[in-house]
Amino acid sequence: MLTRRFFLAALGSAALPVGQGMAAGLTQSLRPVARGTTAEVAPVAKQAPTVAKLIAETRFSGDLAFAVCDAKTGEILEQQEVAGHLPPASVAKSVTALYALHHLGPAYRFRTRVLATAPVVGGVLEGDLVLAGGGDPTLDTDGLAALAQEVKASGLREVKGQFLVWGDAVLPHTQIDTEQSPEAGYNPAICGLNLNYNRVHFEWRKAGAKYDITMDARSEKYRPDVHMATMKIVSRDVPVFTYANSEASDDWTVAQGALGNSGARWLPVRKPALYAGEVFAGFMRANGIAVKAPAITRTEPTGAVLGQHRSEALSDVLRGMLKYSTNLTAEIMGLAASERRLGAKVSMRVSAAEMSFWAADQLGLEGALFVDHSGLGGDSRVPAAGLAKALSGLTREGLLPDLLKNIPIKKMDGAPDKTHPVKVVAKTGTLNFVSGLAGYATTSKGRQLSFAIFSGDLDRRDALGPDERDRPPGGRTWNTRAKQLQQALILRWDTLYDA
Repeated sequence: MLTRRFFLAALGSAALPVGQGMAAGLTQSLRPVARGTTAEVAPVAKQAPTVAKLIAETRFSGDLAFAVCDAKTGEILEQQEVAGHLPPASVAKSVTALYALHHLGPAYRFRTRVLATAPVVGGVLEGDLVLAGGGDPTLDTDGLAALAQEVKASGLREVKGQFLVWGDAVLPHTQIDTEQSPEAGYNPAICGLNLNYNRVHFEWRKAGAKYDITMDARSEKYRPDVHMATMKIVSRDVPVFTYANSEASDDWTVAQGALGNSGARWLPVRKPALYAGEVFAGFMRANGIAVKAPAITRTEPTGAVLGQHRSEALSDVLRGMLKYSTNLTAEIMGLAASERRLGAKVSMRVSAAEMSFWAADQLGLEGALFVDHSGLGGDSRVPAAGLAKALSGLTREGLLPDLLKNIPIKKMDGAPDKTHPVKVVAKTGTLNFVSGLAGYATTSKGRQLSFAIFSGDLDRRDALGPDERDRPPGGRTWNTRAKQLQQALILRWDTLYDA
């Protein structure tokens, strides 16, 4: 039997103090009370299309797993599983949200601090100034600007020592998933000092025979140029982007043949602490405080706090994560929760394995295997029936439904039907030839159902070459059909289980 200790050991962490330091963010277990039967319940005799007919009508191809439960009792009304289960994609973030709430609590806030390692005398700091990240995944350029103004208000005028940046509040990772294209903005580096979801804004505009290009850390109020991320236009057609890791910068090239006259996109940052440090140093200078170029420190800093930025409460951060499906936020949440649970910083893989064990223990989600906290990695697996049943238990805890976003039923032309009596709140998930949807549906007569739907054509996904991952042939059409099938299943359940 695959035990918890064996699984962690296989990931290279047998010596970790697993299971220690758990902080209860909830007053009771999240495990749903088992009621009813887990066997498939025969549908009542109502006019509803069979699942086979829905698959034929939507022209869906691939594997399909689903389950629907009575959200109040946990009774499974209908289910279909796939051997070995399917990837959850970003549906995994719903489990990550619960994992973070349990260990950190809904009021938890991340802090980014500015520290002085020596006394400030007459406005002069003889020691070092340190920008110390606390893992905040939502810190943006506006927040750094406000932090610089707070440091100025503290009376600091001059820094004699170094300007250091510390990003080891969580174990750094250069990216979330190694299978993604290098330019995928949703696959950035992770560390304890993050900025703008660790993305840099690349913009270009043709000027005669040449191009004007900018790399900046734009936000709602500011657009500071960034020099730690460089871009060179190269005369070629493919690949569109290449990335090279130098000691102090992220070095990009872009194919001139792919640019056109103008455009813009976000690119991932691989050195987020230096990125945040450069932007903050610019704001310090704008406030009349000269600082040196940022340098990385691996030693956790101590000293007087000259300013700090606090994130929104965890519950609000999670709501944004589930709405916009931000991968960086999910990974930081999972890593922070595992550190609180274990009393030690661990890698993303080890943390995801720990979340798998927690989900089995606290949610009853046995058989789930997570390789990350965002669902970006395609090797995660989740049983549909297990998740649907776990979601039913969470209605009694009153946790997840309020954090999920509305998923409108669509008309034949694809427009949202705002007057449709069936209401759905759920988490979506999309990878190449993988689609998921899990959450709650309120039927026409008011019955609340919990459900999980996973679909995938893993053979087509595995056959993709590196240059096909951004826009796989047939991928958009497949995804559209998978989403149509999800809605068709929900409307089927409205017909069958509305009583």
